[in-house]
Amino acid sequence: MQLGYFTNPTANFNKYSEKVQLQQGWLFAEKAIDSSCGFDIGGRVDYVYGTDGPDTASFGNPVPGYDTNSGWQSGTNGNGQYGNALPQLYLEAGYGDLSVKVGHFYTIIGYEVVQATGNFFYSHANTMYNSEPFTHTGALATYNMSDDVTFYGGYVEGWDSGFQDNGDAFLGGVSLNLTDRLAVTYAATGGRFSQTEKGYMHSVVADYALSDDVQYIFQSDLLDTNERQTFGINQYLIKTINDCVAVGTRVEWYQIADPTSDAVLNDTWNWTAGINYRQSANLTLRPELRYDWYDGWEGLEDSFKFGVDAVMTF
Repeated sequence: MQLGYFTNPTANFNKYSEKVQLQQGWLFAEKAIDSSCGFDIGGRVDYVYGTDGPDTASFGNPVPGYDTNSGWQSGTNGNGQYGNALPQLYLEAGYGDLSVKVGHFYTIIGYEVVQATGNFFYSHANTMYNSEPFTHTGALATYNMSDDVTFYGGYVEGWDSGFQDNGDAFLGGVSLNLTDRLAVTYAATGGRFSQTEKGYMHSVVADYALSDDVQYIFQSDLLDTNERQTFGINQYLIKTINDCVAVGTRVEWYQIADPTSDAVLNDTWNWTAGINYRQSANLTLRPELRYDWYDGWEGLEDSFKFGVDAVMTF
């Protein structure tokens, strides 16, 4: 369960400003596979209710359905109201080092994720929210070639679709443990992302341990389609103070260009500083201060924002 408060909307999930809100009431059931000794089968289903519900539902569906029909959404995508979603519903089978996931599942693109438990910061990067898919429907294979090399590859019906034909795209990549301190993941998708959008997108994430208690993450995203062209760089620096406290900072540059001429339309930057305070084994508090500034974005003013959330697991 995630409860949060933000002084100003960031347009990246946190749109419901200056109100305490239930962003994620999350429930999942999973039977994880263990194929180390042979064939195994499992699966997972996730349900979420809150102000993040409309943003993680299958809003890419050509027509309402699955988790985007009117009975499931008290508000439409983007208005900051409450709604429901089933962001994952898949079966998984594995044999040895190979596994295949079939159904509706989260993307492998990018560093930040939708689930509050998977991120250091309360707010999200512009790159993640505006240029990356959240979910896919299709099939994705994972092959652990060794302890240091993992390959991904599969077919998906576009971006953010829930069991509807919204596109035809490849989804895949590779994860490499290059040294004991450095891990790099390249993930890409190419093809038709929706009924009208075609192109290519990739994300490169490098995770480097500067020391036993300091972590540096570099992420670069490129999106190039007939409808959009964006580029983003995110850098994170996280220091663990002790078992209960960690501090971190994030700096982002995000650019939008004209897909027909490559001319830069606008740029945005943001700096975020935050603390993770683990009050108990099940409760983490994440206060943060964020500053956004813009170049070429009409109607958007540079501003400081403060937010804090509480994430409780059961």
